[in-house]
Amino acid sequence: MNTTTLPIGPATSGAATARAALDAHFPQGLGSFVDGRVVAGRGEAVRLTSAATSQWVADYADAGTEGADAVLASAVRGAEVWAATDPFERAAILREVSRTVSEHVEELATLESATTGKPIRDTRGEAAKVAEMFGYYAGWADKLLGHTIPVPGNWHTYTERVPWGVVVAITPWNAPLFTGGWNSAAPLAAGNAVVVKPSEFTPASTVRLAQLAHQAGLPDGVFNVATGLGSTVGATLTSDKRVGKVSFIGSVGTGRRVAVAAAAAGIPTVLELGGKSANLVFADADLDRAADGAVSAIFSGAGQSCVAGSRLLVERSVHAEFVARVAERAARLRVGDPLDPDTEVGPIITESQFATVTSLVEAGIAGGARRATAVNLPTQVTNSALAEGRWVLPTVLDGVSPANVLETTEVFGPVVGVDSFFTEAEAIERANATTFGLAGAVWTQDVERAHHVARSVKAGTFWINSYKTIHVAVPFGGFGDSGHGRSSGPGVLDEYTQTKAVWTPTRAAGSPFPSLSY
Repeated sequence: MNTTTLPIGPATSGAATARAALDAHFPQGLGSFVDGRVVAGRGEAVRLTSAATSQWVADYADAGTEGADAVLASAVRGAEVWAATDPFERAAILREVSRTVSEHVEELATLESATTGKPIRDTRGEAAKVAEMFGYYAGWADKLLGHTIPVPGNWHTYTERVPWGVVVAITPWNAPLFTGGWNSAAPLAAGNAVVVKPSEFTPASTVRLAQLAHQAGLPDGVFNVATGLGSTVGATLTSDKRVGKVSFIGSVGTGRRVAVAAAAAGIPTVLELGGKSANLVFADADLDRAADGAVSAIFSGAGQSCVAGSRLLVERSVHAEFVARVAERAARLRVGDPLDPDTEVGPIITESQFATVTSLVEAGIAGGARRATAVNLPTQVTNSALAEGRWVLPTVLDGVSPANVLETTEVFGPVVGVDSFFTEAEAIERANATTFGLAGAVWTQDVERAHHVARSVKAGTFWINSYKTIHVAVPFGGFGDSGHGRSSGPGVLDEYTQTKAVWTPTRAAGSPFPSLSY
């Protein structure tokens, strides 16, 4: 796999650019965001490196258990203030957060690209989506309605929705800014205080988001960020009884450990875990459109996406032709400098994930898969500044059997495994032959087939003749090993509120108190 000569433009997003971005926003150094200010940790040093060059960017200190405890104490105070805030005022403040984020989209996108290696064409869209999230849930903050319930006897009985208090959101390294907004806007609208714990590898954009939210009017302690290691900060946040609810986005293994720790403390969870999504292409599909969709499904974000269409299953009669179309498109993708607006595929964000992706490609080939893309792409510009970055070129591997590791394991990189099917029933069976159930898609011009397949494939999100479109107004979450609960849409407000029932007698005559058998 080539890591030295790439079709890339001038290097502007190396370690120096990332350091400059951090210095601009955190002149005293990176740390947790507590009570409206950045607070340095006191634990062991955490090193940040550039995904584009592998060079050193910065060190910051793990907040540790002591720092996590301080963050929670702040959040408890903030939760009391925020829950008591008039819902209309909460809505107005969240609208101001949305406006403030909108004004800083370019700044946030640059910080995100420089520190994670994601192409800026992607991070600009993600920053704009974060503003949209706060605006959308601002509209719900004053509309959390209860019900009046008729019951036997002389009673006025009603329900109201109350916040959990402190919600801890643990977010991943592949989209820290996007998921930081995704997992905080709804809990805040519901009246909770939020503590976001970003990955130790990519904390900067989340801390900056919290700064902007505080600037927009969120009271102290309402939106805190705890930076550091999962073994210290994460473990404390997910097992402390001051926490009302935990949301987690990440791998299956870590998600299970989080759920067990939270359950031991009696804390409910929302889990958005991995995926191994099937992208089904039938012979009657618009093959050019489907090929464009297949490329976007796996190679955007360098495949570091939970909904990536990493299993491409194509009807046998058009299999060879379709693989050729996808491979040809993959070869034309522009790989390189994340801050170049023409870049379409960036580097792998972490060193450990780079090792995982490369080893899984080797294991897949050893298991019988065949390369449909060249090892070395044609070089447009040789850029020595990026030679040591964590690059994996867009990779199409054909002949991936059901037993191949590429069929069963989430790669989380720009690697798609392709195989063929003969019948609709076989396609559905292959799509469901996984413990995951996050997403999937079908490409066909047969309307009945499209809806039958959509209903039959076990996935929380399914696209017809499209891929990877999501919106804050639409529920998102998985089945099976892909997690439980939903992280968007109006229904997510049920995740972040508890229902309280209130009984009031309407007549003083006679005993208003029925006998209870519960």
